Amino acid sequence: MKITDVQERRVSIASDIENAYISFAGMDVSILAITTDTIVDGQPVVGYGFNSNGRYAPSGLLQHRFLPRLMEADPTSLVDTSGSNLDPFRIWQTLMRNEKPGGHGERSVAVGVIDMAIWDIVAKVEEKPLATLLAERFGDGTPDESVPVYAAGGYYYPDSDLSTLQAEMRSYLDAGYTETKMKIGGLPLDKDLRRVEAALEVGGSGDRLAVDANGRFDLETGLAYAHGLSPYGLRWYEEAGDPLDYDLQRVLAENYAEPMATGENLFSHQDVRNLLRYGGIRPDRDILQMDPVLSYGLVEYMRMLDELRLRGISPRVCIPHGGHQFALNIAAGLKLGGNESYPRVFAPFGGFADSTPIENGRVRTSEHPGIGFEDKADLMELFRTELS
Repeated sequence: MKITDVQERRVSIASDIENAYISFAGMDVSILAITTDTIVDGQPVVGYGFNSNGRYAPSGLLQHRFLPRLMEADPTSLVDTSGSNLDPFRIWQTLMRNEKPGGHGERSVAVGVIDMAIWDIVAKVEEKPLATLLAERFGDGTPDESVPVYAAGGYYYPDSDLSTLQAEMRSYLDAGYTETKMKIGGLPLDKDLRRVEAALEVGGSGDRLAVDANGRFDLETGLAYAHGLSPYGLRWYEEAGDPLDYDLQRVLAENYAEPMATGENLFSHQDVRNLLRYGGIRPDRDILQMDPVLSYGLVEYMRMLDELRLRGISPRVCIPHGGHQFALNIAAGLKLGGNESYPRVFAPFGGFADSTPIENGRVRTSEHPGIGFEDKADLMELFRTELS
């Protein structure tokens, strides 16, 4: 088996939304198609990849560093022992050759884009949905039939008011979601608490609403928000401070009894190890949100899960960031605790297969082989248009 062609493009997902830290006015992603010489159903197997939102397109790293390594490698070094399928772990080692430890940064995003496309190929060659392949190779043999998902939104829009926020949250519940998430930290505390209360008027109990500060707060502000949010009994309080400030996370956990969430911006198993060592994580309630694409791909994500298992922590505490089909397949196949979803933003990358609607806050993975992109018409149209 050989890789015969690779195509990468930069695609805009710009919008007028903001969180507490950044505007998405210039946001873009890299999309990738890897073509092989293996024929299934009369066509060469093609794997597709892209990076999750929140990090810009790593086109330079892909074009000038990682894709050349992939294409210049001995094809026999990229396949499994049968020679008939790619080996994601061997490919990962090829991509990371001559890379120094540490400094994970944006290179983890570039590797993650390639990793997604490789796993798409591997499952398509096996003619299985990725969730099934992962369950058989690395899980208990059977993927979860469906995965709980929450609707992430509640961004800061120009000229939006409380009624606009309420209409947005209501639309998610009408679409079948039972849990939602909104942004905080972009306004003073008293105004943000009014936004939380407005969302709760629509969603009901606090355990159905999460809030996300996107790492905006110092310790003093994070504690002030923790005190202000405590009475609502929220689903979780997410990324209050810088993701690498483990001591801030620990102190907040000591002063906020309700669930907290973090991990979206940790890109290696070493970072996760340090979070577990020093961040005061409470496995009985806290959520870990590492993103399989932003953090060097599924190969590295499984090392993160190993760090949890070494400490007796269940993978069910993991609800990945990203809101796409790749993370959904991983959540189902490796039996994580759920998955994010973006019903209104980052189209066509957010959301799941056309054949799997949200029902009672859960969604099934596609039955198509691979990640299931072929079961998402708007995304496949983009791939075909941009990568042809």
